[in-house]
Amino acid sequence: QVLSHTSDQHAWFKESRSNRTNDKQDWYVWADAKPDGTPPNNWLSIFGGSAWQWDPRRSQYFLHNFLESQPDLNFHNPDVRRQILDEVHFWLKRGVDGFRLDAINFCFHDQQLRDNPFKPESERKGLGFTEDNPYAFQSHVYDKTRPENIEFLGQIRALLDQYPGAVSLGEIGAENSLETMAEYTHGEDRLHMAYSFELLVDNFSADYIRETVDTLEKGIGNGWPCWSISNHDVVRVMSRWGGDNQAPAKAKLLNALIFSLRGSVCSYQGEELGLPEVELEFNQLQDPYGITFWPSFKGRDGCRTPMPWVSGSELAGFTEGKPWLPVPAEHRALAVDLQEESEHSVLNAYRTFLQWRKQYAALKYGSLAFFDTAKDVLGFTRTYEGQTVRMYFNLSANSVDITLPQDQSLNPIVGHGFQATACAGQNLTLPPFGAFFSEQK
Repeated sequence: QVLSHTSDQHAWFKESRSNRTNDKQDWYVWADAKPDGTPPNNWLSIFGGSAWQWDPRRSQYFLHNFLESQPDLNFHNPDVRRQILDEVHFWLKRGVDGFRLDAINFCFHDQQLRDNPFKPESERKGLGFTEDNPYAFQSHVYDKTRPENIEFLGQIRALLDQYPGAVSLGEIGAENSLETMAEYTHGEDRLHMAYSFELLVDNFSADYIRETVDTLEKGIGNGWPCWSISNHDVVRVMSRWGGDNQAPAKAKLLNALIFSLRGSVCSYQGEELGLPEVELEFNQLQDPYGITFWPSFKGRDGCRTPMPWVSGSELAGFTEGKPWLPVPAEHRALAVDLQEESEHSVLNAYRTFLQWRKQYAALKYGSLAFFDTAKDVLGFTRTYEGQTVRMYFNLSANSVDITLPQDQSLNPIVGHGFQATACAGQNLTLPPFGAFFSEQK
């Protein structure tokens, strides 16, 4: 559910832009030009250029944090807030299980329209940072993640609480997304969960994953995390973290790792098959973001191609019509029908691990604690009501020898799909992209 903005073809916006006196004249963020005709402030769109678009009907600018065809609603208007809550209520009454709330920290803007401050080059990182996109040149303190958002999240939560079991998941793209995730899920009157782009980056190392997860764990209190290593906005994880080594064993390891962290998981379509990113030609693109920044940034279409269900079907069993994006030939060999027939496929490993995971309450509900390991190994325990599962993940393409703690008595667990690992006394050998699970006594 997208709450922060609508299409410029929406009836609300068509009415709002028609003049300055209509019933919805203040439903969107309108502002006069500066005396020299330029936009009211320096705010930028994530997709490049000013976040303000001139509209001759009203002789004013309107705000769009994303595409100019996606004008931002004015959440300072109580009528807008009531209408949006009615939209959420509409779906709850129809029985939905919950909402994935897009760009939820973009709802409110600074009413004074103050300029965002300059960000030093050394601090330009994270969402929006590419050398050809100036979005990361600013600290986005006035155009998103405003304090008024917290009260509105409470109103959403109060509505969801009327429907036991309904859940909210917010997408967070903020200056400090881990801090905002913790803030937006703290207590019982905000979102149930939030996820960010912190594991959707190029950096793939045990140290980075440990630091990211640990930072959230220390700040989230009684909040519930949600993790993702792929989504519709970034290069698929098998290309982003797989690089030149996109071995099926690596796909299996990444899936097992993300499902072993504390919290819920957003698993993006294709991760269960180990799909890599698709290279598309310019004339095949549909994403305006990629079309604008081609060829330095090719947009997000490479991760959005059709799901390959049937290898021999003309359109891989995805549709009988014309798909929005082409079916890549390289994905046919990874189609669902072929992987279901292969005992050692990524898909069957995915299913095996999730089925095995259900047996261990510690993996579903337990606390998480990291411990020191070798450079390319990620190690942590999950503990719940007396049950502790200790696990190691080898993120490298090389075997790794590990010396186990002298005071630990480890009972290896089987059934998770990873081959038995050599273990002699207190010495453990993890094969390339191997994992080891044990119940700690």
